[in-house]
Amino acid sequence: MRQLRDNVLLTLTVPGTAVFLNRGRETAPLAMRANVERNHVRHEHILIVALETEPVPRVADDDRLVVSDLGYSDDGIVHVTIRSGYMERTNVPGLLAMLDPDLTEGRLDLDEASFFLSKIELRRGDVPTMAEWRKRLFIATSYVTADAAEHFGLPRERTVIMGSHVDL
Repeated sequence: MRQLRDNVLLTLTVPGTAVFLNRGRETAPLAMRANVERNHVRHEHILIVALETEPVPRVADDDRLVVSDLGYSDDGIVHVTIRSGYMERTNVPGLLAMLDPDLTEGRLDLDEASFFLSKIELRRGDVPTMAEWRKRLFIATSYVTADAAEHFGLPRERTVIMGSHVDL
C-alpha cells in the first residue's frame, strides 16, 4: 500500500529479492527506475548485476563474482559483476547462488527472486538525426538479438521485462 505524506508519494518496500540486469554500475537499471516510478515499490533486497565477457575462454570460479560497494552499507542494494569467458554460457541464477551471504547485506532468497530486464525499443522519429534508410536499417538490426532471459538462464515465470521507447 502506498502512503502520501506532504504530497509526496512514498515507495513501499516489499519482502523478497529482485535481480536487475544492467550494463554497469554508473547508472540505475531502467527496469528498476520504471518499477519504482510506475509501481511505487522496491524489494527488500536488490541485486544489480552487470555481465562482463572477458577476452579469455574461461574465468576461474574465484574471479567470477565481484561485489562492489555503492556507498551505502544498509540500503539493501548490492552491485555484482559476473565475469565470464567468451566460451562460457552465463547462468545468472546459478552464479548468484555462489555469492558469499556476508557480502550481500542479508540473506537473499534466490529460489524465489524476481528477475527484471530492461528493454529499449527504437522507433523512427521525425527529427532528422540520420537518413531514413539508415534509421530503418538501424531499427531492423536492433530486433536481431538473442532472448536475454533464455541466454542467461533466467526462470521465465519469475522474469519481468520493462522498457521504454527511443525515437531516432
